[in-house]
Amino acid sequence: MIMAILDKDNQPLGEKDALERHIQRALAAPEPQGLQLELSYRIIKALFNPVVMGVENLPEKPCLFVGNHSLFALDGWVLGPVFMRELNRFPRGLGDKFLFTNEKIGNTVLAAGGVMGHPEVCAAMMEDGQDLLVFPGGAHEAVKPTRDMYELQWKERYGFVKLAAKHGYTIMPVGIVGPDEFYGHLMEGEDLPDSRVGQLLKRLGVLNEDTRSDMLPPIPVGALGSLFPKPQRCYIGLGEPIDLSKYKGKMPTKKQQQTIRGQVAEQIEIQLAELLFTRAQNRGRDGLLRRLLTI
Repeated sequence: MIMAILDKDNQPLGEKDALERHIQRALAAPEPQGLQLELSYRIIKALFNPVVMGVENLPEKPCLFVGNHSLFALDGWVLGPVFMRELNRFPRGLGDKFLFTNEKIGNTVLAAGGVMGHPEVCAAMMEDGQDLLVFPGGAHEAVKPTRDMYELQWKERYGFVKLAAKHGYTIMPVGIVGPDEFYGHLMEGEDLPDSRVGQLLKRLGVLNEDTRSDMLPPIPVGALGSLFPKPQRCYIGLGEPIDLSKYKGKMPTKKQQQTIRGQVAEQIEIQLAELLFTRAQNRGRDGLLRRLLTI
């Protein structure tokens, strides 16, 4: 799922009534369970064998989980079943507005626990005491080139800090290593417009002069040159929680927002460094088939 930026001031569902209906449906959505959850979890475990570190840092109270976004937003595919099955937490993933422009797709996202990353939706979820999951880097971070792998691409976004502070929420920094490498990059998205493929796409009207090259995804290549994701083992790290209860009902100053955001980013970067180190130590313990398919 490509995650939204919380500080966008927009009405993605058009009318106020439509937004309210979305909020009510989101609040009423049941947690995935039973065969559906078990099947998803078993597939994720078989393919990516994820391990969670830092579980002792997880507080019992509701959290806003904030993490680094991975290529094609495949991190949500891994985190959801693992959090529900192993941590007994149901974080509502904040999805980009384009996911809800089509009713059928929107219903599927809602059924999986996702909600629109709109400030009013997020506020309603927090007032209801629900766990939330956001990737502040959004779509930009989900299509980053190989050179920026495991680097945060947050620009000047503070929406998640403002909302968490206003509702006195605890921010739980999350680092995830693995999904960025489910696919190799046959060609970076930024190189696509000037390539032969890009010229063809322009003639077909798919690309034009206004297309932002920094928002184009790379051309992916998966296991054995296919479109099937490489079974790269995933490592998930929970950093130190940042309790913002003292700000409840208040708006932090710009300097305070910068400080909080800096703390969150630092915790995620610490987790990423530790996870990459742990993965390097355990590389030889992966089965031969996994090692061959992740080359």
